[in-house]
Amino acid sequence: MEVKKGFKASAKYLQVSPIKVRPVANLVRSKPYIEAIAILDAMPQKGADLIKKVVQSAAANAMSQNRRLDEEQLYIAQLYVDEGPRLKRVWPRSHGRRDILLKRQCHITVVLDEKVEK
Repeated sequence: MEVKKGFKASAKYLQVSPIKVRPVANLVRSKPYIEAIAILDAMPQKGADLIKKVVQSAAANAMSQNRRLDEEQLYIAQLYVDEGPRLKRVWPRSHGRRDILLKRQCHITVVLDEKVEK
């Protein structure tokens, strides 16, 4: 996936399945920064808190690198949730058998950019 220019932040090896985080990411993709934070505050999912932290980190990167930027000019240019490594655990079953339990991880990457006013 090609990353746009902008202000980037990422969180890696998060202990949540990417399948559970992607629907939350789809709600805030390409929204203004302030609106995205408001949406993520109102959601009860664990993925909403994780995405919110990464979005706020990208905004902090934008403010530290470029002093004249305002939060109202920022929007989420890219937001994607990739699959991380799977931890394989043994789950005991009857008659001495076992199942493999996969603990899935994900990587969240956010790119914020400023609106171009014409």
